[in-house]
Amino acid sequence: MLKCKEVVEKADALVDGTPLHWRERVALRLHLLMCHHCRRYVRQLGALVTSLHKPAAPPASDEQVDRIMRNLDQAP
Repeated sequence: MLKCKEVVEKADALVDGTPLHWRERVALRLHLLMCHHCRRYVRQLGALVTSLHKPAAPPASDEQVDRIMRNLDQAP
């Protein structure tokens, strides 16, 4: 069975869908079934990756950019 350190090293492949040998996948899944710490780590890593792929806010329109620039130019 894999150790937690090995699971952490392979967690990114599991989260981003990088192909793993079937034996590695089985060993990872078996470890995750038995170790709630690693399950939590992989779940949190997946949430982080998902949130990094989402845009933080919609891009500003040209009008908004112009208004902000005018306000900055007028600031003392």
